[in-house]
Amino acid sequence: MGDDSEWMKLPIDQKCEHKVWKARLNGYEEALKLFQRIEDEKSPEWGKYLGLIKKFVTESNAVAQLKGLEAALAFVENAHVAGKTTGEVVSGVVTKVFNQPKARAKELGADICLMYIEIEKAEVVQDELLKGLDNKNPKIVVACIETLRRALSEFGSKIVTLKPVVKVLPKQFESREKAVRDEAKLLAVEIYKWIRDALRPPLQNINSVQLKELEEEWVKLPSGPPKQSRFLRSQQDLKAKFEQQQAQGGDQSDGDEEEGAAPAVDPYELLEAVEILSKMPKDFYEKIEAKKWQERKEALEALEVLTKNPKIENGDYGDLVRALKKVVGKDANVMLVSLAAKCLAGLATGLRKKFGTYAGHVVPTILEKFKEKKPQVVQALQEAIDAIFLTTTLQNLSEDILAVMDNKNPSIKQQASLFLARSFKHCTQSTLPKSVLKPLCAALIKQVNDSAPEVRDAAFEALGTAMKVVGEKAVNPFLADLDKLKLDKIKECADKVELSGGKKGGGGGGDKKPAAKAPPPSEAPPRTSAPPKKAPSAAASKPSAGPSKKGKPASAAGGKAKKASDSKEVAESELSPEVCEDLAAGVLPASCLQQLDSANWKERLASMEEFQKAVETMDQTQMPCQALVRMLAKKPGWKETNFQVMQMKLHIVALVAQRGQFSKTSASVVLDGLVDKVGDVKCGGNAKAALTAIGEACSLPWTAEQVVSMAFAQKNPKNQAETLNWLSNAMKEFGFTGINVKAFINNVKTALAATNPAVRTAAITLLGVMFLYMGAPLRMFFEDEKPALLAQIDAEFEKMQGQSPPAPSRFTKKAAAAADDGDEGEEQEEDAGGQDIMDLLPRTDISDKITSDLVSKIGDKNWKIRKEGLDEVASIISEAKFITANVGELPMALKGRLSDSNKILVQQTLSILQQLATAMGPGLKQHVKALGIPVITVLGDSKPNVRAAALTTLQAWVEQTGMKEWLEGEDLSEELKRENPFLRQEVLGWLSEKLPTLRTVPGDLMLCVPQLYTCLEDRNGDVRKKAQDVLPTFMMHLGYDKMSKATGKLKPASKDQVMSMLEKARAVMPAKPAAPAKAGGGKESGRAASASRSQAANDDSVDGKAETKKVRGGGAAAKKLPSPPEDADPSPPPPAPPPSKDKDSNASKKPPAKGKAASGGQQGPAGKKPAAKGLKDDEDKSGPIFILIPNAKEQRIKEEKQLKILKWNFITPRDEYVEQLKTQMSTCFAKWLTDELFHFDFQRHVKAIGVMMERLESESEATISCLDLILKWFTLRFFDTNTTVLMKVLEYLKLLFSMLNREDYHLTEYEATSFVPYLILKVGESKDVVRKDVRAILTMLCKVYPASKVFPFLMEGTKSKNSKQRAECLEELGCLIEGYGMNVCQPTPAKSLKDIAVHIGDRDTSVRNAALNTVVAVYNVCGDQVYKLIGNLSEKDMSMLEERIKRSAKKTPAAPAKQSAPERTQKEHPTNPNATFLRKPAQEDPNKLNAARQNAHHGESSHPSIPKQFQLDLDMIERDHGRVSELPDLVQHQLDELLEPITIPEPKMRSVSPHFDDLHNSTASTINFVISQVASGDINTSIQALAQIDEVLRQEDKAEVMSGHIDQFLIATFMQLRLIYNTHMADERLDKKDIFKLYSCIIGNMLSLFSMESLARDASMGVLKDMMHGLITLMLDGRVEDIEDGQQLIRSVNLLVVRVLEKSDQTNIISALLVLLQDSLVTTAGSPMFSELVMKCLWRMIRFLPETINTINLDRILLDVHNFMKVFPKEKLKQLKSDVPHRTLKTLLHTLCKLTGAKILDHLSMIENRNESELEAYLRRTVKHSGNLSGVKSDRGNEKTGLHPDDRMSKAKVSDILSEIFKKIGSKENTKEGLTELYEYKQKYSDADVEPFLKNTSQFFQSYVERGLRMIESEREGKTRIQTSAVIPQHSLDSGLSSNNEELKPAVYYERLKILRQRQGLENTTRGSGGDGEPQQRPPISSLLSSKPSVASSTDMLQSKLSQLKESRELYRQEHNSHSPTHGRSASPAANLDDLKKRLERIKSKQQ
Repeated sequence: MGDDSEWMKLPIDQKCEHKVWKARLNGYEEALKLFQRIEDEKSPEWGKYLGLIKKFVTESNAVAQLKGLEAALAFVENAHVAGKTTGEVVSGVVTKVFNQPKARAKELGADICLMYIEIEKAEVVQDELLKGLDNKNPKIVVACIETLRRALSEFGSKIVTLKPVVKVLPKQFESREKAVRDEAKLLAVEIYKWIRDALRPPLQNINSVQLKELEEEWVKLPSGPPKQSRFLRSQQDLKAKFEQQQAQGGDQSDGDEEEGAAPAVDPYELLEAVEILSKMPKDFYEKIEAKKWQERKEALEALEVLTKNPKIENGDYGDLVRALKKVVGKDANVMLVSLAAKCLAGLATGLRKKFGTYAGHVVPTILEKFKEKKPQVVQALQEAIDAIFLTTTLQNLSEDILAVMDNKNPSIKQQASLFLARSFKHCTQSTLPKSVLKPLCAALIKQVNDSAPEVRDAAFEALGTAMKVVGEKAVNPFLADLDKLKLDKIKECADKVELSGGKKGGGGGGDKKPAAKAPPPSEAPPRTSAPPKKAPSAAASKPSAGPSKKGKPASAAGGKAKKASDSKEVAESELSPEVCEDLAAGVLPASCLQQLDSANWKERLASMEEFQKAVETMDQTQMPCQALVRMLAKKPGWKETNFQVMQMKLHIVALVAQRGQFSKTSASVVLDGLVDKVGDVKCGGNAKAALTAIGEACSLPWTAEQVVSMAFAQKNPKNQAETLNWLSNAMKEFGFTGINVKAFINNVKTALAATNPAVRTAAITLLGVMFLYMGAPLRMFFEDEKPALLAQIDAEFEKMQGQSPPAPSRFTKKAAAAADDGDEGEEQEEDAGGQDIMDLLPRTDISDKITSDLVSKIGDKNWKIRKEGLDEVASIISEAKFITANVGELPMALKGRLSDSNKILVQQTLSILQQLATAMGPGLKQHVKALGIPVITVLGDSKPNVRAAALTTLQAWVEQTGMKEWLEGEDLSEELKRENPFLRQEVLGWLSEKLPTLRTVPGDLMLCVPQLYTCLEDRNGDVRKKAQDVLPTFMMHLGYDKMSKATGKLKPASKDQVMSMLEKARAVMPAKPAAPAKAGGGKESGRAASASRSQAANDDSVDGKAETKKVRGGGAAAKKLPSPPEDADPSPPPPAPPPSKDKDSNASKKPPAKGKAASGGQQGPAGKKPAAKGLKDDEDKSGPIFILIPNAKEQRIKEEKQLKILKWNFITPRDEYVEQLKTQMSTCFAKWLTDELFHFDFQRHVKAIGVMMERLESESEATISCLDLILKWFTLRFFDTNTTVLMKVLEYLKLLFSMLNREDYHLTEYEATSFVPYLILKVGESKDVVRKDVRAILTMLCKVYPASKVFPFLMEGTKSKNSKQRAECLEELGCLIEGYGMNVCQPTPAKSLKDIAVHIGDRDTSVRNAALNTVVAVYNVCGDQVYKLIGNLSEKDMSMLEERIKRSAKKTPAAPAKQSAPERTQKEHPTNPNATFLRKPAQEDPNKLNAARQNAHHGESSHPSIPKQFQLDLDMIERDHGRVSELPDLVQHQLDELLEPITIPEPKMRSVSPHFDDLHNSTASTINFVISQVASGDINTSIQALAQIDEVLRQEDKAEVMSGHIDQFLIATFMQLRLIYNTHMADERLDKKDIFKLYSCIIGNMLSLFSMESLARDASMGVLKDMMHGLITLMLDGRVEDIEDGQQLIRSVNLLVVRVLEKSDQTNIISALLVLLQDSLVTTAGSPMFSELVMKCLWRMIRFLPETINTINLDRILLDVHNFMKVFPKEKLKQLKSDVPHRTLKTLLHTLCKLTGAKILDHLSMIENRNESELEAYLRRTVKHSGNLSGVKSDRGNEKTGLHPDDRMSKAKVSDILSEIFKKIGSKENTKEGLTELYEYKQKYSDADVEPFLKNTSQFFQSYVERGLRMIESEREGKTRIQTSAVIPQHSLDSGLSSNNEELKPAVYYERLKILRQRQGLENTTRGSGGDGEPQQRPPISSLLSSKPSVASSTDMLQSKLSQLKESRELYRQEHNSHSPTHGRSASPAANLDDLKKRLERIKSKQQ
């Protein structure tokens, strides 16, 4: 016994392992007690036994084993760690316990297994038990089966996975042991309880006796589903419920049971897939092609046996499907056809979704084959097509079905409809969207009217089924055109339909409820038909936030009633004339009806007036519209000859359409008449108004289609043009919704080919409007038009580029009233989507080109032949441009090439697939499975360029197909299963980009989750990272619960790891994107189509979602909630700048957030509480975003110095830095902002920065207090790779630094060191736009931080490895040295320069150049000293440097080098030039700054490349008297004065410097002021101004003061003419006498002006063009004739035009007329008379030519003719209706040739590419024909010079020089230069005789030259400048060019500056560096323009005139204020000027 005592002392765990069995037995007993005693399941005590439990169960001693099993059971039940032992313990139980003879042992073993299942280890237990079934010992097998049965019985099929069990069950029935067979039978009965008939297929093949026994047992089972009776630890709530039910007495509550009921099991899932491809007969493919049908039959029979397998293994069935398709389509033996169809059905059933790839290839063939009559064939085909339907979606097959719907064969149509009916039964509302249903219903409706009864019945059945599935409401819109009988028939069919779910409808009632329930969520928001009218403009401008806030949902019943009445109204029947007369007599006065057709027009007019009154007072509901319009159409009807009566008639039509319930029937009565009158000059307007009213009543799409087809059925071009113009306008007013583009395209093409230019112009304008809505795809319709026409179309599109379509202002009445019918809105939106435009494109079917030869070529063994095949395919696709989805066998062929061993071919295939995507458009969807998924496989390629190509292809495909098709089915998860790191990282990266943008995803995405978890633990780091990135987006769609549940199958270690990642992902899970905002109800819904594209992008995901749902949250709550924030907190109004700055930021701005307040409604019916919470959140956001804590920044600086916190210094930011920053920010940033700034989603960052931008000004002080933190956060962003965020960051920084500059803030050392080095990193960014912004920021930085301190940071940056960064830093250093001199070089210039010079030897060219430039900049500052500073350089580097310095010396201007600093800054930051310089950059080197200031204004004019709007606005500075404090910047202070407070001298008027007396004296400014009043909107003001000018013009001695103001005066005049024409004449309230008086004044003035030749010649070409346009328009204005004395007025205009032609500068006027003629032929939709009059003027000018030829600048005129001929080549001119333009041009050229002879060819100097000019060829011909008739004439000049032959040689040169000079004087461009040269020439050769050159010229020209020479002389002698009309008017200073493109001198700006200084009472110092000569060294402005002088249209010049007007107004005001304070005219000029400005804007916008 001694032994006993030994082990008795041992601890329990050691006893359990003792070699003595008694010791072990004792150990087990004690362990059992211990296990029952330990209360804490997590006690460490349990850990001791972890390794022992297996030994407990595998105990060899039978007695001890029983105790061991009990102890093990207690352990598993109580220990938290027990799960870890599952595998080994259960395995032990199976092998060592189940074979025991003792029943108790087996029972305990089974209990242990079940206990493991209870602690959530079901799968491990099940695996071990299934392994036990393979044991040779039958006892073990029986026990395992029994345990499985118990587990299933107690836990149910949700926990015990049946698939593996069912898989092994048949094998158990074959066992030799009866016990095993019996146990298997019991298990089969148990399984049957849970899954019912799903168990039958797997057991089909067992012994028939056994099967019969089973059947008998199965019948006895109760019909109710079994219940789970034992629960997992995680199901304790279910357990409690179950026990409660038991206590209450069993099965009371069925409702709750549902939760516990196992989901229905698909028998297919339980089956084992059979691999059949390898089992097919080897010679199958030969036999199937055999000639003998018996052989073919054998092959098919062998295949049929294989395809009967219920589940088939996936594989490549392409060849097999092709072979079967061929038999079905082409085999003559019907028996084989049905056999092949059965095989296809078997394949489809066995493969299920995996067959979807092949569905598209087979379905068309089967549908075609339905022409067979034999029932067995038809039945086989039906079975096949039904089986195939289940493998794909109706959407994929709809094209094929629609293609056969209009087949001639009735059997095909019938079977197609029946197939649809059967297919619809399998659909639900969601799988049968309207986009699919609509075309199908349209096709079925055609068949309802078919002649064959069986086709009609089939169509009724299909429509009935559709109605049953989606509900009447959804189908009714498509059935609008059917009569009642047919509708009833469809409803009857719907009632009979029994859906696959077994619901049979009684009157469809059973189905209606769910159908009615589903739509409201999507419908609710648009149900706000009334509010938009009330909504304030702010709300209206944001469709998403507007009406939906206020709208009270309209009652559904009302909506339905309205809908019903609409559909009846549409189908109003035609009434007979008698009925109409009766109805009309009931509502119209008798006299009215009698006089309708009276012969006297006055009576007819009276009748119309009565008619109108009656209509206006009539009750809308009682109005018999059709009767009324038929009365109007009664004789004379639309042939009415009196225009007044006609106008009334048309007006009444519009009234009836607006007020009554106007149907399409009524519309068709009047449309023809209206279209006939559209082009009428007098009635056109009314006709258009009537058409618009009909559009409102009957929908624009319908009206437009009718109107356009009617217009083009006529021959009248005026009507056609005006119809198209009306349509352009109507589209803008109504929006584009529902427009049938296809219907218009053909008519538009007809219009484009029209001979009448007005029609063509109107067509092009219409295309421009359509382009606004459709975008680029529209052009595809016109690819084949002529290039010239295409160019015009492109030009029109170019104008529209970037404009967004206007919000619709009109709506179809029905749409507005029935807007509560949400579906309809949605439908419209779908219709107008961009995709539909693609559907409209004419597509080519290329399937016939994809021949079998081509397919075999693509699959050839030789790669070259394969390449040829691919090339052929590429060319077929590119020729076809747009193709149908049917591409024959191409997909299979291309799929093979994606796995080609030759990578070049793989890439070629990928590019073909991209091409295919563009060409096929949305039809691509059906090829996703066949071709798209293999592209994903290519992503696993090892070559990066192949992967990149595959990714591009993938993106191109997804653009066309959307993501749904890719995510459906198992394909994607199968791809992820491939253990290829490249494939995994590419696919996961792609998913992380795409998934966040989707609103819904197919459930199949769940299949990818296990693969995703595998990727999270992949060996490859990139794969792991990508998997982590995509995790949140998966969770966004699938939810956390599903994903955490899916971790159940992972190993414990993996599970923990994945769960922690899931937790992280949960924190950063993005919100789902909102539905495209359709919140705007009623009127807004029309806009939805156009807005949906942009809105979907702009809406913040959460907000958008909230808004779409918010009305749901219970009526009252949703209605009231939005009002409090609106009333209570009107704070920050929407910011003034356009939101383009940051679209996303909208969501965080206050006003849109109001919508969010209502979003509470989305959280459930109890909308109030959550809504209140939403409101609170909003209030948080409206508060300040930065919290101002005094001394917080100082504290942070101190802490960093004391090293209490990490110093902000890192190479890449580590987590601890981010956390530290987050902690610091939490104290002084609003909480919500901190959350956004540190959010996982970059879009939140963008949004947060947007908010910071908005608050930058309002919270500038707080921003500065948190500046260090803000800058630190931005440094983190520099490490992000997202460009969107980076651009936003840089945008904010620019604003921030300019704010700091304004606030005079200087960065501290602490702020700079934690920000500048990281900013400099970004200078090396690869993207140009980023670098540009960073440079801009660096320049601004120097204003808030000393440049000398920025310098070392940049020096540090030059050490970077990134060559771009080195180069940019060096450039920047150069700029600093240039701008601030050598003092910035820190620590010493020598040290810095040595470091810079090192880079001259850099490998990278850009770095070398930058280094050289920097050293050259130093050289410019300190000269040769630079060589000392840079130290020793290698010979090569030194020679490069010397060369560069030499070169720069040549280029540098005389001006000091420092000047370039301000210039550079200006060039680089055009965004904010006013802030760029002229401020104090950190008190550095003031002398340099002053120099910079001096030169600032010269810098302005010296850089004409800077666009005008970015220059300093001198006028603004002149006006701004308030900001006097800025002025001292203009004075040259001493250094110490800079720091003293500024005292501003009292402004006082002094006489202006004599130099400028004439230019800016009060006369000039008074004239400017009076001229500005000429264009006034007030007639009297204008008349007074004209009278004053007239007074001046009539006195010849005074008239000279107008010189230099002529263009200005003419612009004001023709603006007034335009104003009269467009506004005053149309204004009924104005007295026509006043208008006549105004016209008289204008014409009188002009006659006076143009009688003085000297003034008349001042008018420039652009102004003359507009002047003539205005005058000719006035002559043609029919309304003028109606004024009393109108004829007299027109005669005066005629006289004026003649005067203008005679007296103006001849070159200018001819040019103007040519341009005007060109414009009128191209664009004028107006009267052809216009161009006729222009040509008459031209003829008159041609008549003057012999006298004027010498004063004309021929080069200019020929250039204009050349431009004209470019727009109108000869052929095009001849195509014009009239040949007059062609003749006019010929006459002009002929006359010129006649007058100048061959010399005319020397005047083509201004034409580029002369050889290509049609003009030159024409002139050569003309000259040739006319011989040298005129040659003699041209030599006359030389003869008259009186030179003798002997001295001609010596003087030839002189003559040449002089003729060159005179040529210059004669040309408008170089006149000044010519005069100067002549003056200098005369000075040099005082005896030179210029008389001969002047003899031939006109008197005017001679006096012009004399005056010019005098002028130059006086200038040179420094006398006062004489103002003459010969010199360029010095007033147009503000425009970069005067009308003739001459260069303006900086002097001009300087003089203005002088005047300004004088006005403010400051000293005028001597001029700075640049003298008069300076501009010559700058690039002349003209060199920046093209060599052709642009036609300066008057609107371009208007800008310059305006600036003069402003200036004169100021001077005028000041003079009058200083001289006569009582003068009361100060208000008027301002008003006029503003008026002018507005008009300028209008004119500009029109021209665009």
